Amino acid sequence: MIALLNLLCDFRGREFYLFDQLRKNVSKLVKKISITEISPKSISKITRELKDILIKSEVAVVTADAICESLSVILLKTEHARLSNPKPLVLSALREVLLDILSPKKEIDILKRVEEAKMKRTPLIIAFFGVNGVGKTLSIAKLGKLLQKNGYSSVFAAGDTFRAGSIQQLQQHGEKLGIRVIAQTYGSDAAAVAFDAVNHAISKNIDVVLIDTAGRIETSSNLMAELKKICKVIEPDLKIFVGDALTGNALVSQVTLFNEKIGIDASILNKIDADVKGGAAVSVTHISSSPIIFLGKGQNYDDIVPFSPDFIVNNIIPAKQLNL
Repeated sequence: MIALLNLLCDFRGREFYLFDQLRKNVSKLVKKISITEISPKSISKITRELKDILIKSEVAVVTADAICESLSVILLKTEHARLSNPKPLVLSALREVLLDILSPKKEIDILKRVEEAKMKRTPLIIAFFGVNGVGKTLSIAKLGKLLQKNGYSSVFAAGDTFRAGSIQQLQQHGEKLGIRVIAQTYGSDAAAVAFDAVNHAISKNIDVVLIDTAGRIETSSNLMAELKKICKVIEPDLKIFVGDALTGNALVSQVTLFNEKIGIDASILNKIDADVKGGAAVSVTHISSSPIIFLGKGQNYDDIVPFSPDFIVNNIIPAKQLNL
Protein backbone atom coordinates (compact mmCIF):
# COMPACT_ATOMS: atom_id res chain seq x y z
CA MET A 1 0.00 0.00 0.00
CA ILE A 2 2.88 2.41 0.77
CA ALA A 3 4.40 1.67 -2.63
CA LEU A 4 1.05 2.35 -4.29
CA LEU A 5 0.72 5.67 -2.50
CA ASN A 6 4.25 6.58 -3.57
CA LEU A 7 3.31 5.75 -7.15
CA LEU A 8 0.34 8.10 -6.94
CA CYS A 9 2.57 10.80 -5.47
CA ASP A 10 4.97 10.32 -8.39
CA PHE A 11 2.13 10.98 -10.79
CA ARG A 12 1.07 14.11 -8.93
CA GLY A 13 4.60 15.44 -9.01
CA ARG A 14 4.35 16.03 -12.77
CA GLU A 15 1.62 16.51 -15.37
CA PHE A 16 -1.25 14.30 -14.29
CA TYR A 17 -2.19 12.32 -17.37
CA LEU A 18 -2.90 8.78 -16.15
CA PHE A 19 -6.06 7.65 -18.00
CA ASP A 20 -6.50 11.31 -18.95
CA GLN A 21 -8.57 10.64 -22.07
CA LEU A 22 -11.00 8.23 -20.45
CA ARG A 23 -11.41 10.39 -17.35
CA LYS A 24 -12.11 13.57 -19.33
CA ASN A 25 -14.57 11.91 -21.68
CA VAL A 26 -16.52 10.24 -18.87
CA SER A 27 -16.66 13.59 -17.10
CA LYS A 28 -17.97 15.31 -20.25
CA LEU A 29 -20.62 12.62 -20.67
CA VAL A 30 -21.89 13.00 -17.13
CA LYS A 31 -21.94 16.80 -17.31
CA LYS A 32 -24.23 16.56 -20.35
CA ILE A 33 -26.80 14.46 -18.49
CA SER A 34 -29.94 16.54 -18.07
CA ILE A 35 -32.58 13.93 -17.38
CA THR A 36 -34.80 14.23 -14.33
CA GLU A 37 -35.97 10.62 -14.36
CA ILE A 38 -34.16 7.31 -14.67
CA SER A 39 -35.95 5.21 -17.27
CA PRO A 40 -35.00 2.52 -19.78
CA LYS A 41 -34.99 5.15 -22.52
CA SER A 42 -32.79 7.64 -20.65
CA ILE A 43 -30.41 4.87 -19.51
CA SER A 44 -30.10 3.58 -23.07
CA LYS A 45 -29.01 7.02 -24.25
CA ILE A 46 -26.35 7.21 -21.53
CA THR A 47 -24.97 3.73 -22.18
CA ARG A 48 -24.81 4.27 -25.96
CA GLU A 49 -22.60 7.31 -25.47
CA LEU A 50 -20.61 5.58 -22.74
CA LYS A 51 -19.90 2.58 -24.97
CA ASP A 52 -18.50 4.89 -27.68
CA ILE A 53 -16.26 6.58 -25.09
CA LEU A 54 -14.99 3.26 -23.74
CA ILE A 55 -14.19 1.84 -27.17
CA LYS A 56 -12.39 5.03 -28.24
CA SER A 57 -10.31 4.68 -25.07
CA GLU A 58 -9.37 1.15 -26.24
CA VAL A 59 -11.59 -0.76 -23.86
CA ALA A 60 -12.40 -4.11 -25.47
CA VAL A 61 -15.85 -4.20 -27.08
CA VAL A 62 -16.93 -7.17 -24.97
CA THR A 63 -15.80 -5.34 -21.83
CA ALA A 64 -17.54 -2.13 -22.88
CA ASP A 65 -20.75 -4.11 -23.43
CA ALA A 66 -20.43 -5.71 -19.99
CA ILE A 67 -19.90 -2.33 -18.33
CA CYS A 68 -22.91 -0.75 -20.05
CA GLU A 69 -25.15 -3.73 -19.30
CA SER A 70 -24.19 -3.76 -15.62
CA LEU A 71 -24.69 0.00 -15.37
CA SER A 72 -28.18 -0.33 -16.83
CA VAL A 73 -29.09 -3.06 -14.34
CA ILE A 74 -27.90 -1.03 -11.35
CA LEU A 75 -29.66 2.16 -12.43
CA LEU A 76 -32.94 0.39 -13.14
CA LYS A 77 -32.88 -1.30 -9.74
CA THR A 78 -32.12 1.91 -7.88
CA GLU A 79 -35.06 3.34 -5.99
CA HIS A 80 -35.34 7.05 -6.59
CA ALA A 81 -37.88 9.79 -6.91
CA ARG A 82 -37.76 12.55 -9.46
CA LEU A 83 -34.16 13.73 -9.60
CA SER A 84 -32.92 17.29 -9.57
CA ASN A 85 -29.35 16.11 -10.23
CA PRO A 86 -28.86 12.57 -11.58
CA LYS A 87 -25.10 12.97 -12.15
CA PRO A 88 -23.86 11.64 -8.76
CA LEU A 89 -26.18 8.65 -9.09
CA VAL A 90 -24.80 7.74 -12.53
CA LEU A 91 -21.20 8.27 -11.48
CA SER A 92 -21.61 6.24 -8.31
CA ALA A 93 -23.18 3.38 -10.27
CA LEU A 94 -20.40 3.53 -12.88
CA ARG A 95 -17.74 3.43 -10.16
CA GLU A 96 -19.43 0.36 -8.71
CA VAL A 97 -19.46 -1.34 -12.11
CA LEU A 98 -15.80 -0.55 -12.84
CA LEU A 99 -14.70 -1.80 -9.43
CA ASP A 100 -16.56 -5.04 -10.06
CA ILE A 101 -15.03 -5.43 -13.55
CA LEU A 102 -11.53 -4.83 -12.17
CA SER A 103 -11.96 -7.05 -9.10
CA PRO A 104 -11.17 -10.67 -10.01
CA LYS A 105 -13.26 -13.57 -8.82
CA LYS A 106 -10.06 -15.08 -7.47
CA GLU A 107 -7.20 -13.26 -5.80
CA ILE A 108 -3.54 -14.20 -5.98
CA ASP A 109 -1.08 -13.20 -3.28
CA ILE A 110 2.39 -14.13 -4.54
CA LEU A 111 4.09 -13.93 -1.15
CA LYS A 112 1.38 -16.05 0.45
CA ARG A 113 1.77 -18.63 -2.31
CA VAL A 114 5.54 -18.72 -1.73
CA GLU A 115 5.04 -19.29 1.98
CA GLU A 116 2.55 -22.10 1.33
CA ALA A 117 5.03 -23.77 -1.04
CA LYS A 118 7.81 -23.48 1.57
CA MET A 119 5.64 -25.29 4.09
CA LYS A 120 5.35 -28.13 1.56
CA ARG A 121 9.14 -28.04 1.01
CA THR A 122 8.76 -27.38 -2.70
CA PRO A 123 9.62 -24.34 -4.82
CA LEU A 124 6.87 -22.17 -6.24
CA ILE A 125 7.17 -22.33 -10.03
CA ILE A 126 6.11 -19.25 -12.00
CA ALA A 127 6.25 -19.02 -15.80
CA PHE A 128 5.98 -15.68 -17.59
CA PHE A 129 4.42 -15.22 -21.02
CA GLY A 130 3.95 -12.32 -23.42
CA VAL A 131 5.22 -10.91 -26.70
CA ASN A 132 8.63 -9.31 -27.11
CA GLY A 133 9.07 -5.73 -26.00
CA VAL A 134 6.50 -5.64 -23.18
CA GLY A 135 9.04 -5.79 -20.34
CA LYS A 136 8.70 -9.47 -19.52
CA THR A 137 12.34 -10.07 -18.59
CA LEU A 138 12.53 -6.87 -16.52
CA SER A 139 9.31 -7.86 -14.75
CA ILE A 140 10.94 -11.14 -13.76
CA ALA A 141 13.90 -9.22 -12.35
CA LYS A 142 11.55 -6.87 -10.47
CA LEU A 143 9.71 -9.81 -8.93
CA GLY A 144 13.05 -11.39 -8.00
CA LYS A 145 13.96 -8.18 -6.17
CA LEU A 146 10.56 -8.10 -4.46
CA LEU A 147 11.05 -11.66 -3.27
CA GLN A 148 14.52 -10.77 -1.94
CA LYS A 149 13.11 -7.84 0.03
CA ASN A 150 10.67 -10.23 1.67
CA GLY A 151 13.30 -12.80 2.58
CA TYR A 152 12.70 -15.32 -0.21
CA SER A 153 15.24 -16.82 -2.61
CA SER A 154 14.70 -17.37 -6.32
CA VAL A 155 16.36 -18.67 -9.45
CA PHE A 156 15.86 -17.41 -13.01
CA ALA A 157 15.36 -19.78 -15.94
CA ALA A 158 16.46 -18.36 -19.32
CA GLY A 159 13.70 -20.04 -21.30
CA ASP A 160 13.76 -17.55 -24.16
CA THR A 161 16.30 -19.40 -26.28
CA PHE A 162 15.16 -17.78 -29.52
CA ARG A 163 15.65 -14.01 -29.30
CA ALA A 164 19.23 -12.80 -29.70
CA GLY A 165 20.52 -11.30 -26.49
CA SER A 166 17.69 -12.58 -24.30
CA ILE A 167 19.87 -14.93 -22.26
CA GLN A 168 22.51 -12.26 -21.66
CA GLN A 169 19.81 -9.77 -20.69
CA LEU A 170 18.47 -12.07 -18.00
CA GLN A 171 22.01 -12.93 -16.86
CA GLN A 172 22.80 -9.23 -16.44
CA HIS A 173 19.76 -8.83 -14.21
CA GLY A 174 20.80 -11.92 -12.27
CA GLU A 175 24.30 -10.56 -11.71
CA LYS A 176 22.99 -7.22 -10.46
CA LEU A 177 20.57 -8.89 -8.08
CA GLY A 178 22.77 -11.80 -7.02
CA ILE A 179 20.28 -14.32 -8.38
CA ARG A 180 21.43 -17.49 -10.17
CA VAL A 181 20.40 -17.85 -13.83
CA ILE A 182 20.01 -21.33 -15.32
CA ALA A 183 20.68 -21.17 -19.06
CA GLN A 184 21.74 -23.22 -22.06
CA THR A 185 22.67 -22.13 -25.59
CA TYR A 186 20.42 -20.37 -28.08
CA GLY A 187 18.20 -22.82 -29.89
CA SER A 188 18.08 -25.16 -26.88
CA ASP A 189 14.85 -26.76 -25.71
CA ALA A 190 13.18 -24.14 -23.49
CA ALA A 191 11.36 -26.82 -21.52
CA ALA A 192 14.69 -28.47 -20.71
CA VAL A 193 16.05 -25.16 -19.40
CA ALA A 194 13.00 -24.74 -17.17
CA PHE A 195 13.32 -28.35 -16.01
CA ASP A 196 16.98 -27.78 -15.04
CA ALA A 197 16.00 -24.66 -13.10
CA VAL A 198 13.34 -26.51 -11.14
CA ASN A 199 15.78 -29.31 -10.26
CA HIS A 200 18.35 -26.70 -9.21
CA ALA A 201 15.79 -25.04 -6.94
CA ILE A 202 14.86 -28.36 -5.36
CA SER A 203 18.47 -29.35 -4.74
CA LYS A 204 19.43 -25.94 -3.30
CA ASN A 205 16.19 -25.35 -1.33
CA ILE A 206 15.42 -22.23 -3.36
CA ASP A 207 11.95 -20.82 -2.77
CA VAL A 208 10.85 -19.68 -6.24
CA VAL A 209 11.62 -20.51 -9.87
CA LEU A 210 10.96 -17.63 -12.30
CA ILE A 211 10.86 -18.82 -15.92
CA ASP A 212 11.37 -16.46 -18.86
CA THR A 213 9.89 -17.56 -22.19
CA ALA A 214 10.05 -16.52 -25.84
CA GLY A 215 7.52 -14.11 -27.27
CA ARG A 216 8.62 -13.62 -30.85
CA ILE A 217 5.18 -13.31 -32.52
CA GLU A 218 1.92 -13.81 -30.66
CA THR A 219 0.37 -15.60 -33.64
CA SER A 220 3.25 -18.05 -34.09
CA SER A 221 2.01 -21.63 -33.87
CA ASN A 222 5.57 -22.80 -33.17
CA LEU A 223 5.82 -20.41 -30.25
CA MET A 224 2.55 -21.59 -28.75
CA ALA A 225 3.62 -25.22 -29.14
CA GLU A 226 6.83 -24.38 -27.28
CA LEU A 227 4.94 -22.64 -24.47
CA LYS A 228 2.50 -25.52 -24.17
CA LYS A 229 5.44 -27.92 -23.88
CA ILE A 230 6.94 -25.86 -21.04
CA CYS A 231 3.63 -25.97 -19.20
CA LYS A 232 3.27 -29.72 -19.77
CA VAL A 233 6.81 -30.54 -18.62
CA ILE A 234 7.05 -28.11 -15.72
CA GLU A 235 3.40 -27.73 -14.65
CA PRO A 236 3.97 -24.21 -13.28
CA ASP A 237 2.03 -23.19 -10.21
CA LEU A 238 1.32 -19.80 -11.79
CA LYS A 239 1.23 -18.69 -15.41
CA ILE A 240 1.63 -14.92 -15.57
CA PHE A 241 0.93 -12.84 -18.67
CA VAL A 242 2.98 -9.65 -19.04
CA GLY A 243 1.54 -6.85 -21.16
CA ASP A 244 2.21 -3.27 -22.17
CA ALA A 245 -0.63 -0.89 -21.29
CA LEU A 246 0.23 1.34 -24.24
CA THR A 247 -0.48 -1.31 -26.87
CA GLY A 248 -4.24 -0.88 -26.43
CA ASN A 249 -6.29 -3.19 -28.62
CA ALA A 250 -3.23 -5.28 -29.45
CA LEU A 251 -2.95 -6.06 -25.74
CA VAL A 252 -6.52 -7.34 -25.70
CA SER A 253 -5.73 -9.65 -28.62
CA GLN A 254 -2.60 -10.91 -26.85
CA VAL A 255 -4.43 -11.58 -23.59
CA THR A 256 -7.18 -13.44 -25.43
CA LEU A 257 -4.74 -15.60 -27.39
CA PHE A 258 -2.45 -16.53 -24.49
CA ASN A 259 -5.44 -17.26 -22.28
CA GLU A 260 -6.99 -19.52 -24.90
CA LYS A 261 -3.77 -21.38 -25.74
CA ILE A 262 -2.06 -21.81 -22.37
CA GLY A 263 -4.33 -20.29 -19.71
CA ILE A 264 -3.51 -17.21 -17.66
CA ASP A 265 -3.56 -17.20 -13.87
CA ALA A 266 -2.64 -13.54 -13.47
CA SER A 267 -1.21 -10.54 -15.32
CA ILE A 268 1.42 -7.85 -14.88
CA LEU A 269 0.66 -4.60 -16.70
CA ASN A 270 3.64 -2.39 -17.57
CA LYS A 271 3.95 1.30 -18.57
CA ILE A 272 0.84 2.06 -16.57
CA ASP A 273 2.18 5.52 -15.72
CA ALA A 274 2.08 6.58 -19.39
CA ASP A 275 -1.38 5.20 -20.19
CA VAL A 276 -3.59 8.19 -21.09
CA LYS A 277 -6.43 6.08 -22.49
CA GLY A 278 -6.97 3.50 -19.73
CA GLY A 279 -8.66 0.88 -21.86
CA ALA A 280 -6.03 -1.81 -21.35
CA ALA A 281 -6.20 -1.70 -17.57
CA VAL A 282 -9.98 -1.88 -17.64
CA SER A 283 -10.09 -4.77 -20.13
CA VAL A 284 -7.37 -7.22 -19.03
CA THR A 285 -9.03 -8.62 -15.90
CA HIS A 286 -12.38 -8.98 -17.63
CA ILE A 287 -10.98 -10.59 -20.79
CA SER A 288 -8.75 -13.11 -19.00
CA SER A 289 -11.05 -13.76 -16.00
CA SER A 290 -7.89 -13.49 -13.89
CA PRO A 291 -6.39 -10.75 -11.74
CA ILE A 292 -3.82 -8.12 -12.56
CA ILE A 293 -1.40 -8.58 -9.67
CA PHE A 294 1.27 -5.94 -10.33
CA LEU A 295 1.68 -2.67 -12.21
CA GLY A 296 5.04 -1.70 -13.69
CA LYS A 297 5.93 1.97 -14.02
CA GLY A 298 9.64 2.30 -14.80
CA GLN A 299 13.01 0.66 -15.42
CA ASN A 300 14.23 0.31 -11.82
CA TYR A 301 13.85 -2.94 -9.94
CA ASP A 302 11.61 -1.31 -7.34
CA ASP A 303 9.25 0.11 -9.98
CA ILE A 304 6.56 -2.49 -9.41
CA VAL A 305 3.50 -2.09 -7.19
CA PRO A 306 0.55 -4.28 -6.21
CA PHE A 307 -2.52 -3.77 -8.37
CA SER A 308 -5.47 -1.98 -6.79
CA PRO A 309 -8.91 -1.66 -8.47
CA ASP A 310 -9.54 1.44 -6.35
CA PHE A 311 -6.40 3.10 -7.71
CA ILE A 312 -7.53 2.52 -11.31
CA VAL A 313 -11.13 3.62 -10.74
CA ASN A 314 -10.09 6.72 -8.80
CA ASN A 315 -8.09 7.79 -11.84
CA ILE A 316 -11.13 7.38 -14.09
CA ILE A 317 -13.78 8.76 -11.72
CA PRO A 318 -12.14 10.80 -8.93
CA ALA A 319 -14.13 10.64 -5.72
CA LYS A 320 -14.62 14.41 -5.73
CA GLN A 321 -16.77 14.09 -8.85
CA LEU A 322 -19.42 12.27 -6.83
CA ASN A 323 -20.27 15.62 -5.20
CA LEU A 324 -21.38 17.21 -8.48
